[in-house]
Amino acid sequence: MKLFKPKPGDFYSFQVKDLKGKIVSLKKFRGKATLAVNVASSCAWTESNYRGLQELQREFGPSHFTVLAFPCNQFGDAEPGSNKHIEAFAKGIYGVTFPIFSKIKILGSEAEPAFKFLIESSKKEPRGNFWKYLINPKGKVVKYWRPEEPFENIKQDVADLVREIIIKKREEL
Repeated sequence: MKLFKPKPGDFYSFQVKDLKGKIVSLKKFRGKATLAVNVASSCAWTESNYRGLQELQREFGPSHFTVLAFPCNQFGDAEPGSNKHIEAFAKGIYGVTFPIFSKIKILGSEAEPAFKFLIESSKKEPRGNFWKYLINPKGKVVKYWRPEEPFENIKQDVADLVREIIIKKREEL
């Protein structure tokens, strides 16, 4: 007899591994706007997306917003390196200050449960690298974007969500 395991109700109820293999609870990001992204070091979208993601992090983080990067090698073998290589690449070339987690699979039977949740809640399965999911402070997906989406469009939605968080916190004071 299989034990019934309840399905997590929000993104922040999952645990993932960091680049060193240590388990990290996503609950530490609850209360913020989060942009979860499947990243890759060598695809056509790497340059524009890493720069755009770091700009969003610099402008809106870390108090009310964070980018969470999930390296994935399932699209065109564009993330072949080790976790150590991925970290050196992202921080060395793009100066990223947002968390990068251990390389994962986001599709198929071995998909990372946190990413499965994003896909199931948004009803949008990534077809390539740099798909972005905007998650509200309660852990619900509120929007998603393909890799080619201009960052000006994403920035406006992030700004709106961050503004809502700040207003709500002021009202609670």
